[in-house]
Amino acid sequence: MTRWPVIPTAIVAMAVAAMIGLGIWQLDRRGEKAALIAQYRANLTKPVMAFPRFGGDAHLFRRASALCLEVIDWRTEGAGSLGWRHIADCRTGAEGPLLSIDMGVSKTPDRRPDWRGGEVTGTITTTRAEGSGLWRALTGGGQPVTLMLVAETPAPGFAPSRRPDPSAVPNNHLAYAVQWFLFAAIAGAIYVLALRRRGQRFDDKPRDAGAPPAP
Repeated sequence: MTRWPVIPTAIVAMAVAAMIGLGIWQLDRRGEKAALIAQYRANLTKPVMAFPRFGGDAHLFRRASALCLEVIDWRTEGAGSLGWRHIADCRTGAEGPLLSIDMGVSKTPDRRPDWRGGEVTGTITTTRAEGSGLWRALTGGGQPVTLMLVAETPAPGFAPSRRPDPSAVPNNHLAYAVQWFLFAAIAGAIYVLALRRRGQRFDDKPRDAGAPPAP
């Protein structure tokens, strides 16, 4: 007969319940992400807006215009097969956060665009995601997004960066949910098997090994 120890069983049961809860939460996130991607697709057809001073997911993939008063610094990031994209950190006024503008791509990272600022129209995207991959997987987000403008007209001598596309936004929450459900099932199965093996060893152990032989 399999004996169920109280404390280990309670711990395993709570862990399994937590995994199932995370799986259900990921299913909810799947629906939320689908609605968000639909909003992103709708943003592609909206008219040009002024670049928002403060970020938010609602503005992503919408066309916007901004005025770069002065380029404070340049940054380079890998752009896959296109090469390297060059991002200008711009001053837009006496106060407020800097404006980041993707001013185009080049085949080498050491080129510096000959661009000092001006009016720019492009598509709103974000800078590189912040936070660890595990944290984003568990929370579905992470730190607040920082918006960036991808210029439609690149700096002189540079190729335009690829326009941000909502189809590139992943919606893999179903896969996350399946993983959590599998983890719960595996944890429960391993624990039951461990208890059965423990019970078999207990049942096979001679119970009268220390008793004297009968006359």
